Amino acid sequence: MQELTYAPRELKRARYAVATVFCIHGAVTGSFATRVPWIQEHAGVSAGQLGLALAFPAIGASLAMPLAGSVTHRFGARAGLRGLLALWTLALILPSLAPSLLTLCAALLVYGATAGMSDVAMNALGVEIETRLDKSIMSGLHGLWSVGALIGSVGGTLAAHLGSDARLHHALAAGVLTVAGLIVCRWVLDVRPTEEEEAPPRFALPPKSAVLIGAVGFCAVFAEGASLDWSAVYLRDVLGTSAGLAAACTTAFTLTMAVARIAGDAVVDRFGAVRTVRISGLVATLGALLVVVAPNPGIAMAGFGLVGLGIAVVVPLCFAAAGRSGRNPSLAIAGVATITYTSGLIAPSAIGTIADATSLVVSFGLVTVLATGLVVFAKVLRGGDRTRTGTTEPSGARAADHAS
Repeated sequence: MQELTYAPRELKRARYAVATVFCIHGAVTGSFATRVPWIQEHAGVSAGQLGLALAFPAIGASLAMPLAGSVTHRFGARAGLRGLLALWTLALILPSLAPSLLTLCAALLVYGATAGMSDVAMNALGVEIETRLDKSIMSGLHGLWSVGALIGSVGGTLAAHLGSDARLHHALAAGVLTVAGLIVCRWVLDVRPTEEEEAPPRFALPPKSAVLIGAVGFCAVFAEGASLDWSAVYLRDVLGTSAGLAAACTTAFTLTMAVARIAGDAVVDRFGAVRTVRISGLVATLGALLVVVAPNPGIAMAGFGLVGLGIAVVVPLCFAAAGRSGRNPSLAIAGVATITYTSGLIAPSAIGTIADATSLVVSFGLVTVLATGLVVFAKVLRGGDRTRTGTTEPSGARAADHAS
């Protein structure tokens, strides 16, 4: 990439712009998730068919994410992100238009593909800004994605409560979010490749470093997916709570993750990525263990809260480490994203399969084991050097990482 010098004010503005992009990206997801029941009814699909269709966003994302590097290499980071983000926000319209299972699967494939490509592009720019600022910002960026998802879900809940047609709701939301994205992308960094830098391959296996980093992300996302989709069921079926209290547990878990991500950058700057993930892994392991042994709903809810607190910053740190792990940040980020998307896809079904064969308690025993993986394998994040060679001295976080 070309080494351009940016004034502190420009970097600050670029940071806020990328943060808004993360928020917009999350708002699309929140807007879609709240209208899934309407989409199911409109398409006339059963619960099983809907489950099949909902696998297609992850499939589309996994197939398309490696293309993001080629797009940003050809058009530059700013124009590439602007175009990919616009495709993602406009793709929100497609699922609600689908009249059948086949068209719904096709719509969700496109929906997932545009989500994945824009995800890679915005994370790559986030890492670039973090490197230039020489302080952690990725956790906060992902926290703002959660805030955007919450905003989108609130809007979707209101639209559903009013009985509005999801086609109209999503068309209006897509229009607003597309315009907002086009405007805010004017202020992101316009990073471009040098003349000597070769274009990345359209499809390529992720580098080994990305696979190792992705394994850490896999453990965190598996715990996240299991907790999000099964915490309410766990409280209801295992501990006999009311439906309202069970639902409140899921909401509390989501809010815990969002708050922890927003506050997480200060922790990362203080302790470094490796130590932060090790501590986070211990917290998540303790939380999952509390869920397994919980004698009452209060202990279980505290356990789920600790799981959310423990895994909150792990995925942002994995993306940051991937973006600094080799000469092709987009390819490495795409590799890590593919692994984490896969984990999020298989976690809910894996928990259900194990629960059918044994029990939900045993299922969350697996989550406990995977949480310990964060402690054991945190050292693979050590390679993420936030500063450029020869520009600045190591920060306290970097020194902490090398000492750990």
